[in-house]
Amino acid sequence: MPKGALGIISDTHGMLHPGVSALFRGVNGIVHAGDVGADSVLDELAVLAPLTAVRGNTDVNGRAAGLATVEVLEWEGLSIAVVHDLNRFHLERDAGEFIDIVVFGHSHRAEIVWRRDRVFFNPGSAGPRRFGLPSTVGFLTVDQKGVPRPEVVELRPV
Repeated sequence: MPKGALGIISDTHGMLHPGVSALFRGVNGIVHAGDVGADSVLDELAVLAPLTAVRGNTDVNGRAAGLATVEVLEWEGLSIAVVHDLNRFHLERDAGEFIDIVVFGHSHRAEIVWRRDRVFFNPGSAGPRRFGLPSTVGFLTVDQKGVPRPEVVELRPV
């Protein structure tokens, strides 16, 4: 786990991969980009670090059903918008134009895309494997110049 990192996770669908707890131990915070699936996932993550989570399209039961669809947080001098489905998100309308990082999920495909000075970061899925994609999580750090440094980490198969 990188020093001073945020743990970034999405699409757990009620199952937290057993490797997540060890990887996220010691992070400064955790961001869950939706499709939580079970209260136990929120409980397990909240024990590790302060948790920010949003509701995904499958979050219709439990505490996840009551989560907001967009959260904005400040971290290390940067503004982070957290959403589940990037295709249903309008940056200026839903979060404001002064967002440095957009964390999202939904596709189960990890990706890091820079558009001008803004990074769009999908950590992939840390729940049941689907679509032939690996299970992954992410870390977000900020370098000495204040530039976000997103990273995707593949979880070992269980």
